[in-house]
Amino acid sequence: MTAQLCAGAESVVLETDDGPVAALRGGEPGGQPVLLLPGYTGSKEDFAPLFAPLAQAGFALAAIDLPGQFESPGPSDPAVYTPDELARTVQDVAGQLGNRVHLVGHSFGGLVARAAVIAAPERYRSLVLMCSGPAGIGGARADTIERLTPVLAASGLAGVYAATLAASRAQAGYVAPPPPLAAFLERRFVAGVPAMLQGMGRALRSEPDRVAELAAVAPPTLVLFGADDDAWPPDVQREMAARLDAPVVVVPDAAHSPAVENPAETARALVEFWQG
Repeated sequence: MTAQLCAGAESVVLETDDGPVAALRGGEPGGQPVLLLPGYTGSKEDFAPLFAPLAQAGFALAAIDLPGQFESPGPSDPAVYTPDELARTVQDVAGQLGNRVHLVGHSFGGLVARAAVIAAPERYRSLVLMCSGPAGIGGARADTIERLTPVLAASGLAGVYAATLAASRAQAGYVAPPPPLAAFLERRFVAGVPAMLQGMGRALRSEPDRVAELAAVAPPTLVLFGADDDAWPPDVQREMAARLDAPVVVVPDAAHSPAVENPAETARALVEFWQG
């Protein structure tokens, strides 16, 4: 990630009972703490465009790589990369950030955030489910994970990245990222733990519907997604929000990564929710 995209954030390592966790930290040291969890194949840098506007609003920010992602080491057993297991690390980090954290989970990170809140609701001031859903993902994204599983076994992370990039380039309207960003995306992907990609991919497809469990204990919750989200269908996310009695924000000019695609509107929605 370029220095410009990470402006206002400091790279740190947080020690937890399950090992070190790489993080970006920034914002107002005395502000209400915010913890941001990335999605499958993502990393803490996915939230970097939000740091400046959220810091300006007075929040203290921490975005992490979940175990096995990018710069956070992780175990070699795919079975431990489930939302419930990863939630233990989230609880540890949240406890280090301060009393009652605003928790944000993007995509698979939303499933992890949900598990963390269900397990210890008293730790969290609020919950934001960003482009996440009530249960495991389906459709084309699930099919892609299934199709690439044997590639991971045969060719490792580099092979999966090459296959994914080739498929993206073959799509109509594909626009190549700038060279520095392209280099970062490849470096991030191949730096992960192979078991993480396998385990999270399996969990992302098989996670049960736990909305009722969450609704019973959840702090104030927001469901936010891009207008063109192509992961969990918008109608599915709206229905989940209704079951949680949660407001919905649809970010314009964004798809499955509103923090990157429209950070100004995403930050505005978060600040309004937290301050309200």
